[in-house]
Amino acid sequence: MASPADRRYSKEHEWVRLDGDSARVGITDYAQNQLGDIVYVDLPEAGANIAQFEKMGEIESVKAVSDLYSPISGEVISVNQGVVEKPETVNSDPHGEGWLIEVRMADASEPDKLMSAEEYDAFIEAEQRDESIGP
Repeated sequence: MASPADRRYSKEHEWVRLDGDSARVGITDYAQNQLGDIVYVDLPEAGANIAQFEKMGEIESVKAVSDLYSPISGEVISVNQGVVEKPETVNSDPHGEGWLIEVRMADASEPDKLMSAEEYDAFIEAEQRDESIGP
């Protein structure tokens, strides 16, 4: 599945879709596939300040608990309560209804440090190739 071209991507498999000075953040389809059935999300509260590439929460699946890293810096202006109440939404629609938070960006240049959809798809392909080689 090709990644949506209307957003930017981090190496930690989060996406960000820009809308003026705010942005919506979620995890990628690849990430939710790797995690398996998601059973819990721990997200920052509205009003919290988060920093690019810093831990912003956790996501728990039947396989493991993983840290969530923010792809941008800023103030959390909204948390997706639908995902908090039904974490499995991230599995069923990671690029749509499964978004995690909305952020008022602190630095409009930060998205330039992220990958385009084409670059992210190539990154995943390389990561999968490395995993298939094994020790």
